[in-house]
Amino acid sequence: MKIAVLGIRGFPDIRGKIESYCENLYPRLAGKGCQAVVFTRQPYVIEPRKEYRGVSLVSLDCPRDQYAEAFVHTLKGVLAARKLKPDLLHFHSIGPSLCLPLARLFGMKTVMTHHGQDYQSMKCGKFARMFLKMGESLGCRFANEVIAVSGAIAADILKHYGRTATVIPYGVAVPQVFPGETTLAHFAVMKRRYILCAGRFVPENGFHHAIEAFARFQSANASSFYQEWKLVIAGWADHETPYSQTLIKKARENKNVVLAGYLSGARLWELYAHAGLFLLPSYYEGLPLALLEAMSYGLSCLVSDIPANKEFGLSEDRFFKPWDVGTLVEKIKEFVDRPMPQEARDAQARQVMERYRWDKIVEETFRVYEKILKT
Repeated sequence: MKIAVLGIRGFPDIRGKIESYCENLYPRLAGKGCQAVVFTRQPYVIEPRKEYRGVSLVSLDCPRDQYAEAFVHTLKGVLAARKLKPDLLHFHSIGPSLCLPLARLFGMKTVMTHHGQDYQSMKCGKFARMFLKMGESLGCRFANEVIAVSGAIAADILKHYGRTATVIPYGVAVPQVFPGETTLAHFAVMKRRYILCAGRFVPENGFHHAIEAFARFQSANASSFYQEWKLVIAGWADHETPYSQTLIKKARENKNVVLAGYLSGARLWELYAHAGLFLLPSYYEGLPLALLEAMSYGLSCLVSDIPANKEFGLSEDRFFKPWDVGTLVEKIKEFVDRPMPQEARDAQARQVMERYRWDKIVEETFRVYEKILKT
């Protein structure tokens, strides 16, 4: 079974939730006998290579531009895939799916994975929103099969397009726990004395609220215990924007806010392993991979009250309205004072690992591929 993959920047070591997902998925599918060819975006490829863990990588040039790169790269990818003659072309995300009807016109079988309604992003302008909605519509209507990464997305697809999507969420790997605290020492934070946020510097992730709430929390609680805490934000901006510049400036004005930058591998795992609280103040998510990873480490989690965050079984007291900074301040104090018991941490980690284990995700994806090829 030969699968061509479009819609991602590439891997390995290229930042992005979908990139991380594909970096885990396709080598595992290769282990099941799939011949996967991933079209990568040349401007993001740091170390050129033709193969990674059994997956073929084909680099295609495109502009490094948040508006044009996905469309230009996907169009080139469809034309390149036509020459490769894959059994199936897998589109990721709604933006690249603008080109999906062209693949069908060329006689290729297709599947689209819907990772989220990107047009809900606060950074989207009028025309970007229009094209993203068009990509969603074309993908949902013309793909042979549609995969949704969450139940909320699947429900939305059924409501707007009358199409039943197969729900296949992201997977999580077995947590890597490091007894050493090298990364903690580098950022001058103490074990169980920091709040962790992870993600891109975009308005919908709500990190500006996290910084404001954390500052107000420490201003209202003067004891040395509370002053020991820090807010660590692991992530950065894909493209520099006025918002990202303002966020960085605001963070650097507070000595207890740590901008860790983009991290992966052992450094990120160490931050997850030793955090005292995980905070996700986002306005919008497709499926929050950072929350999944935090829960797999058994972390105490505090998250915004949005549909995507409601799918993981967290208790109601762990939710807050994303714009309600006052309530967030109170919640931070509550959960700093009430650390999660080890038994509850272990139970949460087991639940996540059972539901979102990679072998299950791979098998479900493989079955979708087989279904398409049998029709």
